[in-house]
Amino acid sequence: MSKTYISRHPLENCIPADPGIRAVDHLEVPGSVAISTVMAADGGDAFVAAALAAGGDLSVRFTAPGEWLALSLTDTPEVLQRNLSLLLADAAYIFDQSDGRVLLRLSGPNVRRILAKGVGTDLHPGVFEVGTSSNVLYGHISVNLARVGENEFEMIVMRSFAESLFDDLKLMGREFDLSVGFVA
Repeated sequence: MSKTYISRHPLENCIPADPGIRAVDHLEVPGSVAISTVMAADGGDAFVAAALAAGGDLSVRFTAPGEWLALSLTDTPEVLQRNLSLLLADAAYIFDQSDGRVLLRLSGPNVRRILAKGVGTDLHPGVFEVGTSSNVLYGHISVNLARVGENEFEMIVMRSFAESLFDDLKLMGREFDLSVGFVA
């Protein structure tokens, strides 16, 4: 006997259907994102890093030596897997993480002040530059934090911790009137 499962976003019940007015400081949650872990095979670190850097639409986050997260907001998880397999051949192992991880994007002039309430990492623009990513703890939650714009950061968190991180970010952003919403 087979069962049909309905895929739901873990923050579906946390974000109002009508988010209201978008504030200057905003937390947005992409409805769907394809995420894969890429682990270089023995001796393939340099090749994999170069191939991922030249990978086109891919957004790549360093997570550990020889390990990256590859993201796509346009491809399905299956297409991302296929494209990575073609790009990297036998130089890396690729694991789909799309159903197990959630992406949160925090933007606005007070983003560093909001993040500083939970992260023990120096977020100064001269230290944590655009394109930088790092595995950090936000409070008690392990996240991959990436600076993707002047005042824009993305956080990738395990699905089971997404609601807790979301609640923490809303609480830390309350003094700045942080708004929240899904983005297509």
